[in-house]
Amino acid sequence: MDPVNELDLASLQRRLADFAAARDWQQYHTPKNLVAALSVEASELVEIFQWLTPEESARVMDDAGTAHRVTDEVADVLAYLLQFCEVLGIDPLAALNAKIDRNERRFPPPGESRAAEEEP
Repeated sequence: MDPVNELDLASLQRRLADFAAARDWQQYHTPKNLVAALSVEASELVEIFQWLTPEESARVMDDAGTAHRVTDEVADVLAYLLQFCEVLGIDPLAALNAKIDRNERRFPPPGESRAAEEEP
């Protein structure tokens, strides 16, 4: 399988599971450990932006070194999130889609009422 051509979530989750299995790491991939690792990686992403002004943060990808760090941390966050979802049987795309649906009902655009959103 050519990983470059298999960039869907299921394939990435399978690659992550295979990677962990080859190293006998599944024993450590409990929901508690995975969510803790996810939090740490998200914090490492926050750290990159911690003292930047809003303008500097908008240009963070302009510097190759910083862009590489941001990209790596995004990958780490996504990897742990996908592993967490796999362990708990959560379809991340379905969860996101359902959440967007709920938010569209909860937060209608200005000028639209919630009642209009609830009508068939």
